[in-house]
Amino acid sequence: MGSPVIKLNDVHKSYGKIHAVKGLSLRVPSQSVYGFLGPNGAGKTTTIRLILGLQRPTAGEIDLFGQPITTHRITLLRRVGSLVDTPSLYSHLTGRENLEVHRRLLALDKSSIHEALETVGLPSAADRLVRHYSHGMRQRLGVAIALLGSPELLVLDEPTNGLDPAGIHEMRSLVQSLPRDRGVTVFLSSHLLSEVEQVATHVAILSHGSMRYEGTPADLKQRTQSVVIRVDQIDRARSLLESAGCIARHEGECLFVQPAGQFGPAEMNSMLVAAKVSVSHLSMESATLEQTFLQLTSGLDEIEVTQ
Repeated sequence: MGSPVIKLNDVHKSYGKIHAVKGLSLRVPSQSVYGFLGPNGAGKTTTIRLILGLQRPTAGEIDLFGQPITTHRITLLRRVGSLVDTPSLYSHLTGRENLEVHRRLLALDKSSIHEALETVGLPSAADRLVRHYSHGMRQRLGVAIALLGSPELLVLDEPTNGLDPAGIHEMRSLVQSLPRDRGVTVFLSSHLLSEVEQVATHVAILSHGSMRYEGTPADLKQRTQSVVIRVDQIDRARSLLESAGCIARHEGECLFVQPAGQFGPAEMNSMLVAAKVSVSHLSMESATLEQTFLQLTSGLDEIEVTQ
């Protein structure tokens, strides 16, 4: 596996006494859709500005494509496209003319406009005035502008903000297609958990400027699995399971138990039966991404995520 497209190592960013980013480290694999999750004020936009070289970190190192951005900023950013906030468009021009303005600034071949329009699904609307575009079409045109010059990395900050369900679906399909069809790595910042869960190959959860989890959605789901057990002696069962190194919580008539290493559901059942505790129900349950997100970002510790 090659170098990460984005690498942050112990990055800090402070504004006076306000610490927006605290010791943040992350790795974005090539041709991934990296979902960067966090509530408002978590430090997502500050991190994006650091990655794009719009701000300098107070401390720490930021590499793009295996090189430090501090010493190769201009060269590296030529390989990056971005859409941060609402795209700046000329409403009195057509979609194609908006792209032409940027093409000339970047001194690109004219064929780049057609390629960008095709990628975002706007060829049929290319010659309409942007003032007549829906919000979703404007967002896609913003992505088309970001894709001019065939960047290897596309940074999107809350690209589905304000979109209706149809617009969200279009943006989701577009994001999923970019690594597959164009080999583009997508860094996607969002607070819409359901959307990220459907498109991301990797996720990071940020809270108060610090990383709470980084990995794949499948790994996060596996690490947050609980064994749900219903028994006739709930306090005794909990004590036995905790003595084996498990983390157990009592909720209603059930125990929710996190396995300890190789001590899984079968071992739990055997231990309880041997201790003459009657087990009437045993099943596996995984927390949803939303449940995990809320617990990781609210400081609760019911879900333990092993890094």
